Amino acid sequence: MKSNPKDSIQFGEGNFLRAFVEYCIQILNEKTTFSGQVNLIQPLPDGMIEVLNRQKGKYHLFLEGIMGGETIREIQPIDCIDQMVNPYQDFDTFLKLSENENLTFVFSNTTEAGITLDTHDLFTNTPPKSFPGKLTSLLYHRYKTFKGDPSKVLHIIPCELIDKNGSKLKNIVLELCDLWQLEEGFKSWIEKNHFYNTLVDRIVPGFPKKDLDFYEKNLTFDDQLMVTCEPFFLWVIEGNPMLLELFPVDQLENISVKIVPDLGIYRTRKVRILNGCHTALVPVGLLNGTLTVSESLEDDFLKMFLSQTLFEEIIPSIDFDKKELEAYAGSVLERFSNPFIVHQLESIALNSISKFKVRVLPSLLSYYQKEGKIPKNLTFAMAALIYFYGKEVSQHPHPLNDDPQNLSFFQKVWKDNEVEQVAEKTLSNSSLWDQNLNETLPLKGPLSAALSAISTHDKISDAFQAFLIHQS
Repeated sequence: MKSNPKDSIQFGEGNFLRAFVEYCIQILNEKTTFSGQVNLIQPLPDGMIEVLNRQKGKYHLFLEGIMGGETIREIQPIDCIDQMVNPYQDFDTFLKLSENENLTFVFSNTTEAGITLDTHDLFTNTPPKSFPGKLTSLLYHRYKTFKGDPSKVLHIIPCELIDKNGSKLKNIVLELCDLWQLEEGFKSWIEKNHFYNTLVDRIVPGFPKKDLDFYEKNLTFDDQLMVTCEPFFLWVIEGNPMLLELFPVDQLENISVKIVPDLGIYRTRKVRILNGCHTALVPVGLLNGTLTVSESLEDDFLKMFLSQTLFEEIIPSIDFDKKELEAYAGSVLERFSNPFIVHQLESIALNSISKFKVRVLPSLLSYYQKEGKIPKNLTFAMAALIYFYGKEVSQHPHPLNDDPQNLSFFQKVWKDNEVEQVAEKTLSNSSLWDQNLNETLPLKGPLSAALSAISTHDKISDAFQAFLIHQS
C-alpha cells in the first residue's frame, strides 16, 4: 500500500543528480511506500531537458565498481521523473509546479557557483537568472497559492559541494526578499521552510566513453542519457532524524544516508581522506609517469605510498573514531582501484595549490600538533607538488592549470635558487597557504631534503627512499 506521494522539484538535470537523487528516489519507490515523482528544472538556458523529454524522463543507470572486494556491474532503469521544464521557455509551467499539494522536497546541484547572490537579478525576470532567484520565485508562488499555509513549507536539500550549502542558500533567499521588497509575511514563511546542509559522495563519470557495445546491448530502448557511476553512495544530511518519516532512506540497503546533528566531521573525513589522497597522489603519480587513479593502485610504489600516507598520517590527524575512519579509508582505496572509472590525474591537478591548502595541509599541521613531528609522506607530497610546479627544472609533459599569480611565483622561485631557498620562500608565501608556514612548524629542513631527493633522482620512488634514509 502506497502512502501519500512525496514529490520533488529538482534544479539541475546533469549526470550527478540523475545518478544520485533520482537513483535514491527510484529505489525508495521500489522498496518502500514512498511513491515520489521528480520534476526537473533546467537551471541554465542550455541544458538537457529537450533530450529528457524525448526519452519521457527515462534512462539507464549503470553501477560499476568494487565493494567489499566484489566486482559489481549492475543496471538500474530510472523512471521516477515526471515533468521536465525549461523555465526560459515556459515560466508559467515552472511556477505551476509549486502548486502541487504533494510537493515535499527541493533538490539541487547547480555547481559551486550556483549558490551565489546576484544583486542584479530581478523578481520581474521570467525567470530570474540565478538559481536562488528561481527558487525564491517558486517559493513565493507557493506562498501565494496556499496563502502562507505553514503546512505547505518544503524540505530544501541542496547537493552543491560547498560548506554550509543549505544555510547559505537560505540566507541568499532572504537577501533577495529584501532586495525585491517582498512582504514580511513571505520572509516569515521562508523561515518555516527547512533548509539542510549536506554532503554528497559518489563518483559519477557520466555517459560511457568506451565499450559502448556492452552498454547498448543491455538497453531496453535507445538511450542518449545513460549514466555510469560507482556503487558507493553516501549522503549526509544535517538535520532532525524526524526527516526519516518523510524520507525513509534508513529502510534501504546499499544506500547510506545519514541524518546527523552536525556533518562537520563527515566533511572533514571526506576532504582529508578522499580529496586529500587525490591531491597528495597527483604530483607523485604524474612524476612517476602514471596517468590515472586506478593505474596508481596497480603500481607497487604508489599503492604503498598512498596507503602509508592514509593510514599512518592522515587518519591519526583526525579527531574521530579510528575504526570508522579506517573503514572509510579502506572504501576509498577500493573506489580508487575501480577499473571502470578512468580518472585522469591530470584533470585532478587543476588548481592543485588551493586544493593542497584545503585538503592536505590541515592533515600535515594537525599531525605535527598531535605527534610532535613532521609527517614524512605528506611532506614528500608537498615537495613533489612544488617540484611539479617548477616546470623549468622538472621538465614534465603535463600542463599547469592554476591561478596565474601562483604559476608566476613558482616560475620565479625556481629561477636561480637552491632547493633550500625554494623551500623557505614557498613556505613563507602567505598568499599560497593563508599563513607563513615557516613560523608555524619546522618544515623547511624536511621539505628541502625531499626537494633535493626529487631533483637529484630520475625515479620518484628512488627519491622517496633517499628522503626516508635522510630523515631516519
